[in-house]
Formats: sequence, C-alpha cells, structure tokens
Amino acid sequence: MSRARPISLRCAVLAAFLVACAPSQPTIVVFNAGSLARPLRTALDSFALRAHVRVEQENAGSLETARKLIDLHKTPDVIALADYEVFPQLLMPKYVTWYADFARNRMVVAYTASSRFASEINTTNWWQILQRPGVQVGRADPDLDPNGYRTLLTLQLAERYYRQSGLYDRLLAAAPARNVRPKEVDLLGVLQAGDLDYIWSYESLAQAAGLKYVQLPDSIDLGSPADSAFYATAAIGIRGKTPTDTVTFHGQPIVYALSIPSAAPHRELAERFVAFLLSADGRRVLRAQQLDALDRPVFVGSRVPDTVQSVAR
Repeated sequence: MSRARPISLRCAVLAAFLVACAPSQPTIVVFNAGSLARPLRTALDSFALRAHVRVEQENAGSLETARKLIDLHKTPDVIALADYEVFPQLLMPKYVTWYADFARNRMVVAYTASSRFASEINTTNWWQILQRPGVQVGRADPDLDPNGYRTLLTLQLAERYYRQSGLYDRLLAAAPARNVRPKEVDLLGVLQAGDLDYIWSYESLAQAAGLKYVQLPDSIDLGSPADSAFYATAAIGIRGKTPTDTVTFHGQPIVYALSIPSAAPHRELAERFVAFLLSADGRRVLRAQQLDALDRPVFVGSRVPDTVQSVAR
C-alpha cells in the first residue's frame, strides 16, 4: 500500500513546479567599476522593483571591465566606468559609439583611527607621514584600475606642487608591490583589518565606508576643473588593448561615464535603466550613496538613444 508523501516534501515539489512554470523575468546585466559597486547596486535594486526585472552585476577595475569586452568577448547591457577616457581609448567605436559622463570624484588618502600616526596626519604633512618607517600604504593596480594610475598621477603632481625632487619615487616606494590590489575597493578590507595604515582611494568610497581621510590640495586631488591645466602636466602609460600595446592617460578631473554596448543583449531594458540612472530620481539614489552625480549628463559620440538623451533636455 502506497504511503502519502510528507507535507513538507509535497510543498517543496509544488514550489519547484510553480517556479518552473512561472514566466521568467527579463535580466539586465551591468559591468561596472569597483567604486561604483555600491551606488549602482542600490540603483539597480530600485530599478528592478519599478520594472519587475532581474539584475546581474559584475564589479571589477574599469580597465579589467573594458577588457572583458575586448579579450573575453563578453557583452553586458550596460557598462559603467570610473574614467570616461577608457571609452575613447579602448572601446570606441568597435564596442560602443557613445558614452555619458554622469558623476565625479576626487583622490584621497584614507585611513582608520588605528593607523600609525593617525592623530598626526593632515592635509599639509600627509606626504611626510606616508614615508615614515613602518607605515604601510596600499594602492590599486594601474593596469587594471583607474584609481591605480590616478594614484601615480597624483604622486607626480605632488612632487611638482610641493617642489620636492624625487618625491614621486619615494612615495611610490612607500606603497610597494606587495601592497597593490586589483582595484581600490579590495584595499578597504585590508585597511580595516589593520594590515595597511593608509590607502589611496576615492572620497566617495572613504565616506561610504566611514573611513577617516586626508583631503588633498585641489591642485593634486584630480577633483577640481579649475586645476585642469596643472593636472595635464602629469601622464602615465599603461597596458592597452594588447599586452604589447601602451596607452597614455593624462591628469584630468575625475569623471565617471557609462554606455550601452552596440551589441547589448537587452537594449530596450538597458535604455530604460540608463534613463532612470541619469534622471533626477537616479541622481538622488547615487548621491545617497555618496557619489557626486552631475546635475546633467554630458553625452559624447553618436547614436545616443532618444530615451536616454531625453533626460538631459
């Protein structure tokens, strides 16, 4: 004689049947810079509730993100990077035909209350504190992450600003290869664990993580449009589209940008999300996560979707 299945088993079978039979929700896939992980996650969650869609997010350094398209031939619906210049340098016109500047940031030296000399460091002596014996300084990989090459640009500018010959080399030696991580967000946990005393980071990340940080002079923090001419005196070469190719990035104000790849699998959904992100509602979400969203996006390139461009009118 057959026996009835336990109620819990019958419920599990029924639940699995209902999930299998339910219409699947469309999915939007976003590749983004590590420093955009938290604000874009919040924006994606908000958009998912409005549009009844699923979201997938891949976080990596902006250069590593761009190479996912170039080397791995992976195409997301939206790509958002920490440096707008990566689009014309690496991705245009083959992968994208336009991009939109949508936020800005500035470089800072972040630390905790437990960092060596935390009670002494300030905006005038930071470069001396970082060189003290025993101080551990972390930075991002310049070949993978704009924060990494922006750190090097900032060090070049500091040498000129403080008129200290050899300062670039000394500050670079203070952040040796063992303290380099693929992207700046990877440094946060190491800092909070006490294995690093200071890290080169963005102001938005330091604020969101509740870290202490040194606000650098405008002339070197890559956050002031008025200092663009001085920023431009610094330059760094990094690996380009191939291991033997080199591209040069010059100092300039930090500007974030995004685009929809030409081969995006879910173009209509991507356009709706980008339009939301660039709207007043999207700006409020980003700013609540400490990202300094521009009042209006700036579009560069051709074939910008009308649904996206309309938010700037």
